[in-house]
Amino acid sequence: MSSENEYVPPKVWKWDLESEAGQSKINRPYSGPTHEKALPRGEHPLQLHSLATPNGQKVTIMLEELLELGIKEAEYDAYPIRINEGQQFSSGFVDINPNSKIPALLDTSESPELRVFESGSILQYLADKFDALVPKDLKAKTECRNWLFWQMGSGPYIGGGFGHFYAYAPRKMQYPIDRFAMEAKRQLDVLNKHLATHKYMAGDEYSIADIAIWPWYGALVLGRLYDAAEFLQVEDYTYVKRWAEEIDQRPAVKRGIRVNHWGDGSVLERHSADDLN
Repeated sequence: MSSENEYVPPKVWKWDLESEAGQSKINRPYSGPTHEKALPRGEHPLQLHSLATPNGQKVTIMLEELLELGIKEAEYDAYPIRINEGQQFSSGFVDINPNSKIPALLDTSESPELRVFESGSILQYLADKFDALVPKDLKAKTECRNWLFWQMGSGPYIGGGFGHFYAYAPRKMQYPIDRFAMEAKRQLDVLNKHLATHKYMAGDEYSIADIAIWPWYGALVLGRLYDAAEFLQVEDYTYVKRWAEEIDQRPAVKRGIRVNHWGDGSVLERHSADDLN
């Protein structure tokens, strides 16, 4: 028997704009541009089009870490993509990322120019291009890749799953919140057990694996994501907190999380180091 409030799926699903609760400019059931608009260009070879969501912060932290290492060729221009306004569906952005998701990077120093999309791919591309932030040792390098791909596969459960139903859905529903809270805690436990015996994700060396994981799970245990720290009892994950707090103090991380951000003390559009001073 179906309860009065139980949802019964129709034989054929149809997109109901009115049920999207303001999400229609962020997601839709088809791809491609909705309007013609070229992307702006700055003077640096690396052109980033993004927003300071956890996925966007991965790339700005990476670029700031490269600059911190003295790699001047990693200087970049960062332009905001206001996803709530549907800017990710412009023709210019879709040319860089046909999936219409931030972040997206254009490397104009290559001929022809190279587009790079998906945050994990961008991290790997920059690490390969500048030979940095990936261990040289085969074992540690493999461990770094293991955890990078772990995050790329696990992150949607934290963002699109737990975060959506706990913080953004138009109404609270116990089943999806319970389902994704369980998975969020399982993932935190995976990290906690690993970091109990490792300083960083790949061992003793800070790497793109840490850069990928920290904006999601680090922010979560630091109480900066979804206002869910108490709900998920993040204080139980002591080794994740130790790791998160240490990375939080890195100068490049402090700068990176401010780029393409909309809050106080942040820089919505970045073109030089002076913008962050």
